[in-house]
Parts: sequence; C-alpha cells; structure tokens
Amino acid sequence: MIKEANVTVIVSDLNRAIKFYTETLGLKLVNQIQAQWAEIRGPGLTIGLHPAGPHGPKPGNSESLVIGFTVDNLDNDVTAFKNKCILFSPNITEDGPVRITFFTDPDKNPLYLCQVRQNNEYE
Repeated sequence: MIKEANVTVIVSDLNRAIKFYTETLGLKLVNQIQAQWAEIRGPGLTIGLHPAGPHGPKPGNSESLVIGFTVDNLDNDVTAFKNKCILFSPNITEDGPVRITFFTDPDKNPLYLCQVRQNNEYE
C-alpha cells in the first residue's frame, strides 16, 4: 500500500532550489541525500527536489504539473514575495471562489498562490 506521496520537481541546481523553497517560500528542508535528493515540507505537501539526469525530464519543461500554495491573503503574500524578487504573472485571476496568481521557481517550474474566498466575497 502507498505509505507516503510527494511531488517531485526536477531542478538544475539542487542547492539553489533548496534555498528558493526554504528561504524564499518559507518551507522546511526535512531530508537531503547528498546532491541527489532533498525533501521540502509545507502544510499538507511534500516536495521532492531531484537534479536533472541525462535521460530523465528536464527542469521547467512541463506545464502539465503546477504546484499550488494556499494563502490567507493573496495581496499581502504577493507583496511579501515580490520583496524577495519573485516575479508574478501580471494579473491576479478572480475565478469564482478563488483568487490565483502564477510565478516560477528558479528553473521556471510553474507554481501558484491561491486564496479561497468566502461566499459573500465573490457572489
């Protein structure tokens, strides 16, 4: 049976990726196996970071997988992350119960921030 799950992100520079996910996004490094693997944890999510190999997927090459992070106040968090030099898509999308904006990690892997609004905020 499945014991645990993670989303694996292929990266070009493991140390740079660890720094981004921990120092910039504020997630926690919970395990690192030399220069081959790192596990980053946030609320409800484990992200595996793995350096690109010669025969596997390349970093930033897939738009079919996007990692999302739920926040309480999208505007405040976008401002805070912009102060850490993260570039966001030009617009915040308002789509029913969610507000969402996209950005990338240093390898251009797609990420997003999402705020779930209360019913009276979007009807």
